Amino acid sequence: IKCCFHHHKKRINKTMLAKRLLSVGRHLSTSKQSFHGGKNTANMVASKEERDKLVSSCNLVLELNDRQSCDAELVMNGGFSPLEGFMTQDAYESVVERHRLPNDLLFGLPVVMDTANPEAKPGKRALLRYNGQDMAVLDIADRFTPNKPLEALKCYKTSSIEHPGVRMISMERDADYIGGKVTGLELPKRPFPCQTPDEVRASLPPNVDVVAFQCRNPVHRAHYELFIRSLDHENVDKAGGAVVLVHPTMGPTQEDDIDGLVRYKTYEVLKAEMNNPKVHWAFLPYSMHMAGPREALQHMMLRKNFGCTHFIIGRDMAGSKSSITSEDFYGAYDAQDFAKEVSAELGMKTVPSLNLVFTEEEGYIT
Repeated sequence: IKCCFHHHKKRINKTMLAKRLLSVGRHLSTSKQSFHGGKNTANMVASKEERDKLVSSCNLVLELNDRQSCDAELVMNGGFSPLEGFMTQDAYESVVERHRLPNDLLFGLPVVMDTANPEAKPGKRALLRYNGQDMAVLDIADRFTPNKPLEALKCYKTSSIEHPGVRMISMERDADYIGGKVTGLELPKRPFPCQTPDEVRASLPPNVDVVAFQCRNPVHRAHYELFIRSLDHENVDKAGGAVVLVHPTMGPTQEDDIDGLVRYKTYEVLKAEMNNPKVHWAFLPYSMHMAGPREALQHMMLRKNFGCTHFIIGRDMAGSKSSITSEDFYGAYDAQDFAKEVSAELGMKTVPSLNLVFTEEEGYIT
């Protein structure tokens, strides 16, 4: 698993980001986009006194791995709105079966906390610790044993461990899941800045279309042409000041992807070289599942919470190949087709990408 969260000695101190969460943006009414479900469900303590009191009330400590820390952070900062914590069994099963929460709201993939700790039982208050940092508190409301073969088939469209996502839930995650409300203590210290949804919204121009570009690799020329040309798409209001948000995922991905810290450095170089006011940058602490169509929905929902109105759907988005045969698990346009199906209900317009080619006569064309 490629992740750089604890490779780097000099880390970004995000304590101040947590303190600013309440002051930055509960009132951000200048964005065209609402939060998924209608409100930002970010939940962070507001004072040291409140933090100390909450920590002292915990009767269990759970150590988070890199993937769990990403999910916890996006629950804490509102990225996974309308979630207020890790999913309980009813929410988990609803999302697995029909990519919807029990209240029928669209949701792409389960957000769960796995554990093998026998003491992690309903009624316990667990301190969630990551790399020695007290990150959050989980009030455990439920513990259950998931049907992982069904989760794999429904979410990844295969139960084969040749798929990296299936391999992850089968071989990395523990047998049981626990759910309940999460209260954030402090956003994790990472080797790169990960802005909250409120902070990203505050950094964007008001009342304009925002086209999100998701990537998990260094940006190459085809990527660049894709997100620059997105502003010319027929459903984007370029004349009204539309901008692009390049929003790479920085958490664990699949085993052979380039290390996150290396990717971050390439993004910073390209950002400086472009120096384009129409292109904004932010970094997302998200753990990739390589789940194709389901993950396209998850990414669209996330970017909606970060204030985006449009989402670029690339060819074979979040796709993966068999680790044995190298055959694709999804069709080239499965994610695009599914995204189009749910876009109106989700409130996110899609900007599908076509095949991009280069000719000496015309340059890059689609």
